[in-house]
Amino acid sequence: MKPAIYLDYAAATPMDESVFAAMQPFFMQQFYNPSATYLAAQKVHKQLEAARAGVAHWLGSRPNEIVFTAGSTEANNLVIHGVMQQFLTGAHAEAENANCVVSTIEHESVLESAKQYNYKLAPVQANGVIDLAQLENLIDDKTVLISVMYANNEIGTVQPIHKIGQLAQAISKKRRAAGNKLPLYVHTDAAQAAAYLDLHVARLGVDFLTLNGGKMYGPKQSGVLFADAHARLVPLVYGGGQERGLRSGTENIAGSVGLATALNVVQSRRHQEQQRLKILQDLFFNLLEGQFGDAITINGSRDVRLPNNVHVTFTGHDNERILMELDEKGIMCAAGSACSASNEEPSHVLRALGLTDAEAQASIRFTMGIQTTEADIRTVVAELAKLIRA
Repeated sequence: MKPAIYLDYAAATPMDESVFAAMQPFFMQQFYNPSATYLAAQKVHKQLEAARAGVAHWLGSRPNEIVFTAGSTEANNLVIHGVMQQFLTGAHAEAENANCVVSTIEHESVLESAKQYNYKLAPVQANGVIDLAQLENLIDDKTVLISVMYANNEIGTVQPIHKIGQLAQAISKKRRAAGNKLPLYVHTDAAQAAAYLDLHVARLGVDFLTLNGGKMYGPKQSGVLFADAHARLVPLVYGGGQERGLRSGTENIAGSVGLATALNVVQSRRHQEQQRLKILQDLFFNLLEGQFGDAITINGSRDVRLPNNVHVTFTGHDNERILMELDEKGIMCAAGSACSASNEEPSHVLRALGLTDAEAQASIRFTMGIQTTEADIRTVVAELAKLIRA
């Protein structure tokens, strides 16, 4: 059997060897609770804070603005609920009917959280890029949070987060002049962006940013929330007050150290890897178009897109059949988000682009990574040609 070809890096990435090595001591040797007072525990606490500082370095933030979580789903929930809950307590009389605005192509952890409150959906254009004019029209005097993902997990489209941050700042300035004291926070889910894009929060203009270790060659169930020091949040979990009181519970030292190590790895090599994958992406697109012509549609923007993402509709074909037959050939890819793979409903992301249900159910996502080669791409397109002609 031929070696497997893995093209589902958006779902999960293999752990980098340096990450595995960095985590190992904290399972058996340095297992101490970092809140304990004895010296061995305090050494572990220092390792945790070193990891926090390491993450802060790449985000351009203060270490005390970094909150470690068990993945980006938790971090996204903490942002949405943490912001919106404070305006339901009655402590903010001016915040009656406070609302949030989220894009139509957000991850379910954002969408499902937003649905618990007054929320509005900001549409995207046919290429998957948010419509800034319509976003601005949706923001009213009661809007307290805007959440737009940095890069989409299905179609790879990169959003103009900096422009959204500028828009929020301009609106906030007008609010203050009018005596409106409500905040207008900006959050971006950067889970898919960490390996390829700049994460500097000041340059992006965001108050909250979330990361996922399992998407950047780090451990699964590890995540980060950047929360600006001036931003207020209500915690989801109460207890001993760890992580700025926002995430109580004994810290996952191995996971936090692993995530910080992974972030350092991917950000250190991101320019080189971005260029390498862009060459493979262009090859992938060109081979597909050369092989299938008008029988396929490439979804998402070709210009503002993660370099590892190729998302294609094979008109008139069932993606489940293609996926199963590719799997039999040792080729692993996906129909969409792994988090909703068991859901038989067509992708909400593809629907937001204007695809019909039939088109959505004929679409496949290929996401490349550190182990992907040119030979892999050529093999996949050749196998697709055999399957789709059969």
